[in-house]
Amino acid sequence: MNSDSCFRRKREPHVGPAAVTPINNKASSGGLPKTARGEATRKSILDAAERVIGSNGYSDASIGQITREAGVAQGTFYIYFKTKEQVFSELVLEMGRLVRHRIAEATANVPNRLDAEKAGLTAFLGFVQAHPDLYRIVQEALFVDPKAYRAYYESFANGYIDGLNTALRAGQISPGDPETRAWALMGVARALGEQLVVFNTKTPIQDLVETGFDLIANGLKP
Repeated sequence: MNSDSCFRRKREPHVGPAAVTPINNKASSGGLPKTARGEATRKSILDAAERVIGSNGYSDASIGQITREAGVAQGTFYIYFKTKEQVFSELVLEMGRLVRHRIAEATANVPNRLDAEKAGLTAFLGFVQAHPDLYRIVQEALFVDPKAYRAYYESFANGYIDGLNTALRAGQISPGDPETRAWALMGVARALGEQLVVFNTKTPIQDLVETGFDLIANGLKP
């Protein structure tokens, strides 16, 4: 999943998959926006990079294509990003932040861990449907910027582990190794997302969620 499949409540930050330490996605060497207008321009460049790189792939995407898509001059690009690689790395981290935020919002008022899993999975698949290039972009990061790739997944995993430990202490789930469980649950969400937007299943999101959640909650036992 690319899935903060780690679900979190706002007042109990380690209840679920969105329970992660936020990534400072502006911490690299590019210029940081000082005004709301600058922040909007930076966001428009990242949004354009998502569309261009998602459509063409990292190697075939160019700064010129990104700036044309964003409707800004190439000189404006260099105010915020030094290279194509930097905007790509920032994009990977930004998409991770956005999907974790979406899941956190969806699970904020869900008190039970299993219910949070279902709500978070629904939110994740909705995000993937709205951002179908997520998988291509994140997968390319494995080769273009391995550190961003690891940060993307490890942020999810760390939050998930915290959430599972909190749920275990509350008696909401059975005992088990939280790290292995976290990666396994992330794998369920990631695979369902791929089924949705890579393999273009005709199965509605809610049906994917119901089947996936039944597997999470009940396993394969008859």
